Amino acid sequence: MKIIASLDELHKVVAYLETTLETNAIVLLRGDLAAGKTTLTQAIAKAKGIATEVTSPTFSLQQCYEGEDGNRLYHYDLYRLEHEEFMQLGLFEEFEKEGWHMVEWGSDTLKSFLEGVGYNVTMIDIESYENKREYIIH
Repeated sequence: MKIIASLDELHKVVAYLETTLETNAIVLLRGDLAAGKTTLTQAIAKAKGIATEVTSPTFSLQQCYEGEDGNRLYHYDLYRLEHEEFMQLGLFEEFEKEGWHMVEWGSDTLKSFLEGVGYNVTMIDIESYENKREYIIH
């Protein structure tokens, strides 16, 4: 699925994800620096009733958020972190927690591994498209 959206149209991407993803989901986000990975996660958090400011977890690797209705959102930033390091830090176990897991800088290797152990993983590639972004969801 491809969705082309401006910042003001991110609700289209969020609505699509809400209708296609399960209650517990792992979403790997890929795109260049400043492509809009954190911005998309912020839009999802807002739709889930999370009032806390959502920021990139670049230095903490993971941020956890909970909305008023108990919806949970986990936000990871794997920039410069290899698949093996991710596993050694014990972050893999976090995917067992209920909620959506948004993983910036997810890789094909991580996706293959997660699918191999039984997780359903969605990949979103974000690319510039004129003054908008193209969200390729697969």
